Amino acid sequence: MDLEKLSREELSDLIARAEKALKTLESRRRAEAKLAAEKAAQEFGFSLDEVMDAAGKGSKGAPKYANPADPTQTWTGRGRKPNWVIQALESGASIDDLMI
Repeated sequence: MDLEKLSREELSDLIARAEKALKTLESRRRAEAKLAAEKAAQEFGFSLDEVMDAAGKGSKGAPKYANPADPTQTWTGRGRKPNWVIQALESGASIDDLMI
């Protein structure tokens, strides 16, 4: 197709049809992706909704601070300070001392 020979109206029509075809393709691909995700979730015994609900809960970010006495206790620096942070600060440690 020689685009140079098309009129303004023909080019506008071509663009509109191409945009419509692109939206249709994206919708089809999105549906295929959802189906594949549902199948993958079912293989593990879950529904896609269960997986998505679990993914949304508890995503607090990466921990920035750790308890020197118990490195398994961590804190992201957001929200309420854990007791071990409060106790460390009260005993003279700085927040920088707790950084990972």
